[in-house]
Amino acid sequence: MSAQNLIKVSLIQSDEDILASRLIREEVFVMEQQVPPEIEYDEFEESSTHILASLNGLPVGTARWRKTQHGQKLERFAVLKSARGKGVGEALVQFVLDQIEDYEPAYLNSQVSAIAFYTRLGFEETGGIFYEAGIPHRKMIRKS
Repeated sequence: MSAQNLIKVSLIQSDEDILASRLIREEVFVMEQQVPPEIEYDEFEESSTHILASLNGLPVGTARWRKTQHGQKLERFAVLKSARGKGVGEALVQFVLDQIEDYEPAYLNSQVSAIAFYTRLGFEETGGIFYEAGIPHRKMIRKS
């Protein structure tokens, strides 16, 4: 019998959570995907709401969102390799969607490799492919 994975997502409120989130982003974006740190940590860090996901008590995922003139922009979704495919990414997206206003558009810039994941969660592609940090992306908007 296999142990069930317990996923918990919460708002980041402590220095310990901030550090855990930063370490996850370092591993996923800076080390794994070779995103320069000066691009990863931008001017929106302070104005964004940040969340942290844990799997069986260990921090394994993080994300942020912020209000823009176009609606709520979901950003910086990162899940450690060891926790992928276990529902952490979906839990992060669902947590954000539960927090934001339904009447306001939710959108994100998905890495092309993650488009199917976000499509499954109710987002649809719009516009063409563009590059951020040398990685192909496509804008996606939550279907109403």
